[in-house]
Amino acid sequence: MAVPHLNCCVAVILLLALLSGCNARIHKLSLKNETRFAVDLNNFGFFANGTLNVTLSSLWLNEQHINYTNSVGFSLSRSRVNGVLSYTAEETEACPFTTEPTNDEPLILFLIDIRNLRVNVQAKGIQDNILIAKEKKVKEIPAARPQESADTLTAKRVQMKPSGDGGKDKPGGPKAEEKPNPVGDATKVEETTFLLNTTTQPILALDKVNGFYKFNFLMVVGPKAEGLYSLKFHYCQNRIPGTKLHYSLTVEVIEKNPGSYLSAAEIPLSQLYICMAGVFFTAAMVWVYTLMKHRYSVFKIHWLMAALAFTKSTSLVFHSINYHFINTEGHPIEGWAVMYYITHLLKGALLFITLALIGTGWAFVKYILSDKEKKIFIIVIPLQVLANVAYIIIESTEEGSSEYYLWKEILFLVDLICCGAILFPVVWSIRHLQEASSTDGKAAMNLEKLKLFRHFYIMIVCYIYFTRIIAILLKITMPFQWQWCYEFMVEVSTLIFFVLTGYKFRPASNNPYLQLPQDEEDVEMDEVVTESGALEGISKVKKTSNGRDRQKEPAL
Repeated sequence: MAVPHLNCCVAVILLLALLSGCNARIHKLSLKNETRFAVDLNNFGFFANGTLNVTLSSLWLNEQHINYTNSVGFSLSRSRVNGVLSYTAEETEACPFTTEPTNDEPLILFLIDIRNLRVNVQAKGIQDNILIAKEKKVKEIPAARPQESADTLTAKRVQMKPSGDGGKDKPGGPKAEEKPNPVGDATKVEETTFLLNTTTQPILALDKVNGFYKFNFLMVVGPKAEGLYSLKFHYCQNRIPGTKLHYSLTVEVIEKNPGSYLSAAEIPLSQLYICMAGVFFTAAMVWVYTLMKHRYSVFKIHWLMAALAFTKSTSLVFHSINYHFINTEGHPIEGWAVMYYITHLLKGALLFITLALIGTGWAFVKYILSDKEKKIFIIVIPLQVLANVAYIIIESTEEGSSEYYLWKEILFLVDLICCGAILFPVVWSIRHLQEASSTDGKAAMNLEKLKLFRHFYIMIVCYIYFTRIIAILLKITMPFQWQWCYEFMVEVSTLIFFVLTGYKFRPASNNPYLQLPQDEEDVEMDEVVTESGALEGISKVKKTSNGRDRQKEPAL
């Protein structure tokens, strides 16, 4: 089975193409000819004194058809739990610029007014944040110029460039050090700090260069405003049925907690993964010791299970290193990220292959797969490759890109199909043992194996339901700073599943799964007999009509 090698090749190709442009918690998103009315830029959990720095470096709009009133801008909303399914509700979500919030959670709106070259900021709900940005102040030009004082005239002379004739000023000469203002405009731009609340509505400066609009702001999270924030870009005019106006934008988002570039729920993950790596490595060493102790009852699949445990441990080590560099640098180191993805892909492939082989009984009671069982591998293995490709794309793509949610849905669907497909070999084995227990005279042994397979089936179902459904439901109900517990529950459940599977199918003489017929009269003509994994397939016994004379045939 060369699928792990195929996964590695796919991983290397994708990582070289995608990881070079991935900046992790320093996000930069470029969209061209976009028509979505809402773009989910990012979700991030902030502690007190965390900072959000947003720079809109270019925004192009079709000004011939745009509605200039509350149509374009950004929204920054806060929730105390994870909005995992928020993107699925975008089609029915109303424009936040024209509707009032239904709760007291903080909501900050940045309405882009391209007609007056400004950004109107509206703060709703309970606020405790500080906004730092360039304010646009408009001062009215008086009808008649007042008499200038002597001090004012002296200051102007100092700013004027001296002429070559004794230092006298030339009234018509150029003024090199004086910054001219646009004709008819008395706008002054300066950086200002605002304490956001419902009574203050700052007006920020909006620049226009070569037809592209740009502005930036920095927000500092207050002690009472901690939570999970969601930053979105809105083009509300595209919510109108039949309206698809194109726009392009480039935005950079830098999110940071005190001393860390990780979200509040991700800060403990580096320590969690390295600790779980040590636990899995210990379990793998115990398993290898068990195999060496019962070496005459060991089969090939036992070593495959050991390889899976070691690969899982190695994957967690690289995952921890990857999060460490994101925590300190704001982006992963490409070499470590590549190593993590390769080991992650190998772990995923080994997991489904091992479970499918155990379910078919391969190497324990038979060493040849039926055509029906081979079809399961033909389906599951390519789907695992697709799931691995989807995972890499999701991890290497900005959340606001259009393909992000497509590949996220593909990963979820393909993962469920793979989890369902590996149940079929177990079901077939259970059905076969049910039929055999009532026909071939080996009822006691087959009933023991039947009971074991039923336990294995229940274990797989519980593992799938917990890691794919229950743990996610628990995650979206937890406070934002405790959502790392989701990863902890998944890793612990995986460890328990590995330990129980190893215990059920351990290489021991009293394991009912590995027991051989005690009565030679019960040996079927075509049954492959093996006393140990090392002697697997050595010989088979042919039964004569009287049940006494037996002839051994050469090994297959």
